[in-house]
Amino acid sequence: MATPNFDYENFAQNLAAQAQELVPADFDENQKQYVINTLGNFSLLSGKALAEDPNLNFDENQAVTITQIIAEWSFHKSVDVIRSGIPQQYWDGVMQKIAYTIFEIAKQTFSQGLPHDKILELIEHHVKKSYLEAITELKNKGAIDEGLMEYAATQSNMDKMAAEMQQAQQGQAGEMIPQDSGMPAQGQDFSKVDSKVLKLATVAMLFKKMNQDKVQAILNKFEEEDAQTVIKFMRMPDLPERIGTHNALRCLQEIKTNLPQNTDLNPNKVVLKLRKFASAYSGKDLDTILIRERIGVKRLVFNAIEGKYYDKIPPKVASIVATHLLNSV
Repeated sequence: MATPNFDYENFAQNLAAQAQELVPADFDENQKQYVINTLGNFSLLSGKALAEDPNLNFDENQAVTITQIIAEWSFHKSVDVIRSGIPQQYWDGVMQKIAYTIFEIAKQTFSQGLPHDKILELIEHHVKKSYLEAITELKNKGAIDEGLMEYAATQSNMDKMAAEMQQAQQGQAGEMIPQDSGMPAQGQDFSKVDSKVLKLATVAMLFKKMNQDKVQAILNKFEEEDAQTVIKFMRMPDLPERIGTHNALRCLQEIKTNLPQNTDLNPNKVVLKLRKFASAYSGKDLDTILIRERIGVKRLVFNAIEGKYYDKIPPKVASIVATHLLNSV
């Protein structure tokens, strides 16, 4: 029988709204909307089937739980697909396979009355299996190469978020403000704080919203003492309140003013060069041209086609690659 009391439309909208606060901070607007829309669409479709299909025999609580599971995995795997470097035209195909798998396994396991933990375990197993099958299929038909397939297979936002939550819990337990940092207690006057300390605190506030791999790469270029101070500030749960909006904006403006300018290595110019290069070829011809290139070069080109810069390659190297490819047209 159907589940008429399940307001799946409103439920799917609420799930999508919640996802907006969880999308990785380093994602651009296109990537962010893809995650939110994918989660919302799959939640809506599954909820509609659970609520209206007379052949399904689930109560309202079961329908809600199944929809939540689909939403959660849709979120995590769409993040994984984006971070994998797979070209965007293949994202939907991968996600559709995963969503179908979740729905079918959830129906079977709930119908069998399995324990909740066992259901989640089985769904996780089949989600990972269908994801690997989907990216392997892309590799077998030549859409991606083996290196990209192997990189994509390593992505697991579910595991990453679980590790971050554990670290956050450990960091907040007994975490004290560093006594030698020069940072005032909440509510104290910031006008007497050393300018360098305030800038490091502002940088830490920005780093908390960034991909941690990028943060570590930047911190490696800091003086050891400054890097440790930034890390301590990042562990403060009330850091934005301590800094204050006015101080943060002032520091950011000073930092921006003092940044060295290098227009020749501007990532936007690299992207424009690569898009100009790619525009001279069809997708099939482009794959043929790049077949012998390293995986990083391929990602640089495919990201540029979508208007994004692949920041795993230093701008100087990327500029050389872009010039070389453009001159080969």
